[in-house]
Amino acid sequence: MGAAIAARAQPDGYTFFVGGAHHAIAPSFYKGLTYDIEKDFVPVTLIAQPPQIIVAAPTAPFNDLKGLIAQARSQPGKLNFGSAGNGTSHHLAGELFKLQAGVDIAHVPYTGAGPMLLALMGSQVDLAFDGLGSSAQHIRGGKIKPLAVAASQRSSAFPDVPTAAEAGLPGYEVSTWYAMWAPKGTPQPIVERMYAEVQKALGSPEIKKVWLSNGSEVPRYTSAEFGKYLHEEVQRWAKVSRDAGIKAD
Repeated sequence: MGAAIAARAQPDGYTFFVGGAHHAIAPSFYKGLTYDIEKDFVPVTLIAQPPQIIVAAPTAPFNDLKGLIAQARSQPGKLNFGSAGNGTSHHLAGELFKLQAGVDIAHVPYTGAGPMLLALMGSQVDLAFDGLGSSAQHIRGGKIKPLAVAASQRSSAFPDVPTAAEAGLPGYEVSTWYAMWAPKGTPQPIVERMYAEVQKALGSPEIKKVWLSNGSEVPRYTSAEFGKYLHEEVQRWAKVSRDAGIKAD
């Protein structure tokens, strides 16, 4: 709803829109959207780019990614993963994992990341694909088991957790990113001014400390680079949706 309202706002520099990775998923998952994330907005900048992390329940019988994949292959359909709901980045990350690992794992959607994590901590589901920021405190508290970070490099917040490639699944990279857009038609000088102000804020020691403590790198994309990244994400998740055969409820 927020995106639809922002898309219809006057492009006078008084309205900006902050969204995330789910807006790259929505075009291929939901029919009848009243906005186009690429055509109705001007990309301003990425704000945060925390990687997703594959986490397991405390009682899960596997402690690493190879163990998870081996069990999933030996017992197709027996394991399950929780998500924050159908069509969320958590859900699509799980579907991408299934496609790349060649495994059959049942999807259990919850009504948000909070209920999903509670179910995981209570061993009501076997694993989850979550943004590192929301899982961080539970990993540190020993309430869930980290298996692998879905990034090209290890997280500075959890240097002992291997990347998916190191753990046995090369090419598996997913980010729960957040970004800012302006309505289409917003004057370029205003977009450039907002970009500069956001970059200044992201460069502050306070923001860097908070971002890094939650496993998020501080992104350094120009507006044009973010636009290219967004397009690639839209195309990527459209393919995953098609290949996995998933649809909205």
